[in-house]
Amino acid sequence: MSGRRAAILGLAAVPIGQHQRVALGDPPLEHELATGVVLDAMAMAGLSREHLDGVVVAHPGDHTRQGYFHTFLTAHLGIRATGTVIQVLGNGMTGGHAFDTAVHQVTSGRSDCVLSVGVHFETGVPTARHLDYSIRLTGDVDFQSVFGAVPIAWYAMDAQRYLHEHRVPRAALASVAVKNRAHAVLNPLAQYRTPITLEEVLASRPIVEPLGLLEVPGRADGAAALVIVSEDIARASGRPHVLVRGRGFEHEGLHQLSDRPADALDYGTLRGASRRALEQAGLTLADMSLFQLYAPCTIVEVLASEALGLFAPGRGAQAAADGLTRLGSRQPVNTCGGALSRGHPPEVTPLYDVAEAAAQLLGCAGPRQVPDARFAMTVCELGKYNASLVHVLEGAA
Repeated sequence: MSGRRAAILGLAAVPIGQHQRVALGDPPLEHELATGVVLDAMAMAGLSREHLDGVVVAHPGDHTRQGYFHTFLTAHLGIRATGTVIQVLGNGMTGGHAFDTAVHQVTSGRSDCVLSVGVHFETGVPTARHLDYSIRLTGDVDFQSVFGAVPIAWYAMDAQRYLHEHRVPRAALASVAVKNRAHAVLNPLAQYRTPITLEEVLASRPIVEPLGLLEVPGRADGAAALVIVSEDIARASGRPHVLVRGRGFEHEGLHQLSDRPADALDYGTLRGASRRALEQAGLTLADMSLFQLYAPCTIVEVLASEALGLFAPGRGAQAAADGLTRLGSRQPVNTCGGALSRGHPPEVTPLYDVAEAAAQLLGCAGPRQVPDARFAMTVCELGKYNASLVHVLEGAA
């Protein structure tokens, strides 16, 4: 980033769930759900559409019927932008790229006030179509995809390897799901808010060995919006805001699998991206008050926590079992409940993670508030998709 810094001045999100399956009346359309969070985020920022000079939309996924959704939504909102109107796509990084692109528009001086918004409807898609789409996302369509491996299957192989290589008790890995559900119980935006026990996780229906139903995410709909402005505008507003202190990215030049033997449990891109973000922020890992990790499965949260350096290799699962990532610990992970319990509308999940981190830094996270939270790290997409995007945020009065 240049000397000009960006700030989050407004944020909003809808509860994650099955918005396409409303029991009474007509279910909302994608642009209607997105419009609601945009209006709420703009109200929090104290701004109107005339202040916006850029719109960055997270691609709504292959399931949407509306093409060119970014221009469609911008027109529906009545926004005339002079900076940019763009739609971004990057698998699980999609929402992260929407945030990152908006931040770059501001830090580069091209825009002063940018809307970052995403909506994803996943529950109304037939299972066969969703499965086909997921398979084509992972691996080479002419080689790996013909074997039918879905994203969860790749993560399950990591889990099996982790349990074998580090001789970790199965219950330690399952404890991540229990911890996330305990956090989600306190989150009104969460899809699943009923407490679960370790015994329930271990006894849940198998999905892909060794992962069971409660260790993988359910299908979900959601929408979230952030208003990104220059630091000068944020300070002049007199409103609480969150500064973007650092940013790091790394892609290892692979898609799914290397043509050379490599450690399946090594999330190396996260080490590099987080190091860059911390260096830019002038902070250390120990300065972080909380971590929001894109983690569709229990094993991903474990491997990500180890890659960051929170725990030594092979110790992340037991650390979670020992309560070292729970609310009340020194550095809690996924205070919102994470993708497992908060919910996982994939293209929007990173926007929800940034919104959670910002809410914590603004001191408005309610019963799940981390006391005196000052700095937070958000991470999106990693693991077998070979890339990581990391942001370091700071709360400002």
